[in-house]
Amino acid sequence: MTIPYAGELAALLTAFFWTVTAIAFESAGKKIGSLTVNLIRLFMAFVFIGALSFITRGQFFPAGASLHNWIWLSVSGFVGFVLGDLFLFRAYVVVGARVSMLIMSLSPPLAAVIGWLILGETLDAGSIAGMAITLSGIAMVIIKRERNGVVEKTPGTSPKKRRNNYKFSYPVAGILLALGGAAGQATGLVLSKYGMEDYNPFQANQIRMITGFFGFALIFSMLKRWNRLIPALRNRSGMSWLTLGAFFGPFLGASFSLVAVKYTASGIAATIMSLVPVLIILPAVVIFREKVTPVEIAGAFLAFLGVAMFFM
Repeated sequence: MTIPYAGELAALLTAFFWTVTAIAFESAGKKIGSLTVNLIRLFMAFVFIGALSFITRGQFFPAGASLHNWIWLSVSGFVGFVLGDLFLFRAYVVVGARVSMLIMSLSPPLAAVIGWLILGETLDAGSIAGMAITLSGIAMVIIKRERNGVVEKTPGTSPKKRRNNYKFSYPVAGILLALGGAAGQATGLVLSKYGMEDYNPFQANQIRMITGFFGFALIFSMLKRWNRLIPALRNRSGMSWLTLGAFFGPFLGASFSLVAVKYTASGIAATIMSLVPVLIILPAVVIFREKVTPVEIAGAFLAFLGVAMFFM
């Protein structure tokens, strides 16, 4: 039996799963640290996908990959999971999941630009316009204008208005971290496409996770953070949020995104999955008690519109 609009439905579910993931990892990161969250969630996600692969293909570990697959998927895992998620998960703690995921809406346009530069893919005027609109939506949220009023009138002169000052609404460090996350995810996606070729997507993701796990293990060793692992594992609240995020994100989210691309056009799937900055507004208000202004809501919708235009 064929389900009508199966790809579009899968893409919508993916956006929902990624929204849950962002909220869960923000909560976990604030309780046990973003670095610890990254290490443990990659191990969990590897086990989840390995179990699924064993049930469907009879193999827990990735098998049959060529040297080309291993090299480029490993590089992709390092860039996307280690560097990109290292920045993103820290951004969750500094500026929150809502703002981080809004800035992450730049990832599809950035991936297109990187694909154009590295793989020679097409980048037309409509795509550039979509990127500009997405940037405008993000700017509406992260930049605010402050009015200083009117300077008092001095004898013999007319009153002069001071210039408007523009400043960031959120910590600059958090904004830069989220931008780093978007760049890492976009670059990792392009490298994955180049490295995967005809190899199974689920097993390809496992290879990327192996690299990501050992990358964070190396960082743990360099920073001498292994003593924080046991206390984190004993933190029931933090581990509950982390498990929820690992299940809905790298496992369900990644799986349903592949289903979406299989049953509908990739542009349609990418557009629907870019709804996360809009979907995350309500849980951010309810769970984290964030104050969201009408301008910020409009900015989120504008960023989504820009991504949608990118794939029209």
